[in-house]
Amino acid sequence: MASSEKDAALAAVPSDGPTIFDKIIKKEIPATVVYEDDKALAFRDINPQASTHILIIPKVKDGLTGLSKAEERHVEILGYLLYVAKLVAKQEGLDDGFRTVINDGPNGCQSVYHLHIHLLGGRQMNWPPG
Repeated sequence: MASSEKDAALAAVPSDGPTIFDKIIKKEIPATVVYEDDKALAFRDINPQASTHILIIPKVKDGLTGLSKAEERHVEILGYLLYVAKLVAKQEGLDDGFRTVINDGPNGCQSVYHLHIHLLGGRQMNWPPG
């Protein structure tokens, strides 16, 4: 992991307040959107870690700042986001496989407190991942 990514995660303040993702959802700042419907938005990461690196987010945060904040009411959207990851992977031609990642909290290297799934592909992934 790049030091700047780790530094950003350690500097981020966990909050339910507006994030950069809220501005992307509202089209206040540009993003390269690859998928959008009424529940989810998927766009290319501005600091890609693979030739395909897409972020998938719920359009309504509903307190879901990270996976550790999930409650029973979030079950449907969590499953839906994984389904969207599959749709986007197919759309992107990731037929040989891909990886999904959810960073949670400072030690998980989460820098934006709006739950998001990283979809990575287009190269051979390594194990263990980090």
